[in-house]
Amino acid sequence: MTLRIPSLSADPDAPFPPVALALDEPDGLLAFGGDLSPARLLGAYRQGIFPWYSEGEPILWWSPSRRAVFRTDGVHLSRRLRRELRRSAWTIRADSAFAAVVSACANAPRPGQAGTWISPDMQRAYLRMHQLGHAHSIEVFDGSLLVGGLYGVAVGRLFCGESMCSMQSGASSAALGALALHLRAWGFPLIDAQVPNAHTRMLGVETWTRPAFMDALQVLRETPDLQGSWRERFGEMPAAQLAAQAPT
Repeated sequence: MTLRIPSLSADPDAPFPPVALALDEPDGLLAFGGDLSPARLLGAYRQGIFPWYSEGEPILWWSPSRRAVFRTDGVHLSRRLRRELRRSAWTIRADSAFAAVVSACANAPRPGQAGTWISPDMQRAYLRMHQLGHAHSIEVFDGSLLVGGLYGVAVGRLFCGESMCSMQSGASSAALGALALHLRAWGFPLIDAQVPNAHTRMLGVETWTRPAFMDALQVLRETPDLQGSWRERFGEMPAAQLAAQAPT
């Protein structure tokens, strides 16, 4: 593969190119190479950059010109889903099954895509970030069965979502709704969803310009992180409670 973009040095603390230099086509491609060390990943997220590549490719780093962003008071759960949640036995937790959520996201079928970008190397990298207290998962359980969830990285008071999955209909939306409610209470105004798609648009995602996103990130990243496990802080939320508290 020939890429007319900068190659990152072997030093995980080396700076990324300015995001304004990202390509227009493909939108947001900024650099390649480097590694997935915690220092590199944290440096990327703090600059509005994330890795996304297929197995067999070099690591590719992105900062798209149009950014998908949820306001934590603006995640919309449909009336139908809220009705189902009111009579559901689901419970929602955080950081109790991180590796299982990442694995489920990696193995989730995605229309129009062959395979997954969540390679074994990516899974190991985010598990290490979780062990260090930077990456977190939200899990939806039906009894002891994991039925959906999401994971991502917290940077200051911004949650950078990476992927979500549902093994039962609506479970990933429930995970997002519960995350948004908790983040809002903790002083997080935004969730970065990277690139908009049909599903996130139904849930209330907004599309921001890169400069608008970077302006918000510059403020939010300077707030002290809520590092460490979120398991006790989040507690256990019954689905019926989410249905009652989610914005209409």
